[in-house]
Amino acid sequence: MNATLRPAASPDVGAPAPRVAVRARHAAGPPLACTIPVSATLAANEEMAVRQSRGQRVLRLAFGEAGLPVHPVLRDALAAATAANGYGPVAGHPALRSAAAGYWERRGLRTSPDQVVCGPGSKPLLFGLLLAIGSDVALPQPSWVSYAAQAAIIGIRPHLIPTPPGEGGIPDPAALAAAARAAAAAGRPIRSVLMTLPDNPTGRLARPATVAALCEVAAAYELVIICDEIYRDLVHDPATPLLSPAEAAPARTVITTGASKNLALGGWRIGVARMPAGPLGHRLRRSLLGVGSEIWSAPAAPVQQAAALAFSGSPPISRRIASSRALHASIARAVAGVCTAAGLVVPPPQAAFYVYPDFDPWRDHLRSRHQVTTSAGLARLLLRRYGAATLPGSAFGEAPGALRLRLATSLLYGNTSRQQEAALTAPDPTALPWIAAALTQLGEILADLAT
Repeated sequence: MNATLRPAASPDVGAPAPRVAVRARHAAGPPLACTIPVSATLAANEEMAVRQSRGQRVLRLAFGEAGLPVHPVLRDALAAATAANGYGPVAGHPALRSAAAGYWERRGLRTSPDQVVCGPGSKPLLFGLLLAIGSDVALPQPSWVSYAAQAAIIGIRPHLIPTPPGEGGIPDPAALAAAARAAAAAGRPIRSVLMTLPDNPTGRLARPATVAALCEVAAAYELVIICDEIYRDLVHDPATPLLSPAEAAPARTVITTGASKNLALGGWRIGVARMPAGPLGHRLRRSLLGVGSEIWSAPAAPVQQAAALAFSGSPPISRRIASSRALHASIARAVAGVCTAAGLVVPPPQAAFYVYPDFDPWRDHLRSRHQVTTSAGLARLLLRRYGAATLPGSAFGEAPGALRLRLATSLLYGNTSRQQEAALTAPDPTALPWIAAALTQLGEILADLAT
């Protein structure tokens, strides 16, 4: 286990390492061993809130929150559990571990509750896994903002490897093999590969054949596969072929997930990890429990007991996930349609609530008219001139000059629970006045930006 903070080398493929100041000296105090900025997604959300508090109009496309109210049965379950005030087991409450095991069993993955470790969100579990493995990690490029930042905090090197064309969330297998060979030859081997299925930021899926090929590379180079499946229940078309690496490489794959996206419980901070059966899984579980015992002790007891219902597959929960999935698909498609109509290149979203337009067709115009040459500059322009909050592709490990933005569509559903519930039940949520107004506003912004 490597818990020493030390400088993190730059990624191998074009993207800058997270902004980590090692031994940074501040005038107000002693030097700090490691300085990490606030996550780009959380910083964007806080800036939107400040602007709204000032009465400024904001088009909220930056923060990946599910944007829906808590189902009443889950609210009631949490209220009933508030008397639970003990720490509980580090691995998690037995009821939650059993429910999570059942969740994976329904997906065809045989799972014992002893394979499940619970944490205060999937993000701490991912951090604990990287810390337990302790060696360099391969990441898809682009990938969620926290992966590379967590690696930098730990002091391991994130190797950013481009995704195959048209796919998302998974390093290209051939490029992964090349990176693993080069790292081993340099004496600093890659020991894990982290993938997202489905993907954030692109909203795309890796094809089953690509997942199978990655698993073969992982076996050849003895890599632990960490698969972040937090959006697994939000594939727009449930008939879309989807292969989890836990099916193709069961002995070396860890899955993480939670209830923050499928059931909009982000503020509850609860996640679960499924360890592989066998010796590797036993070692990872033991190390992850050691990390958890020293960092979070145990997830919040009332939340765990209520979250057991979230993983139960009961009819009310299943219906809520299905209606949420349909809403996410409808609005993501509508936003993609607005971007496509404006002349941008947009991979059709397949899952979650993200759209990843490419502004490259406007590159010359953006440079000459607005002096914009980077995705960060483009995001600043949209925010300052139009009040449209987005995230630049560079936040996800893209090269600065790649003019791609991530648009999160889920905060368009409404500002109140009443509006959000109406969006969930509407035959055509894009026709609701507040959603239609946001789509019109986006179209007007893009039209003005292009002229």
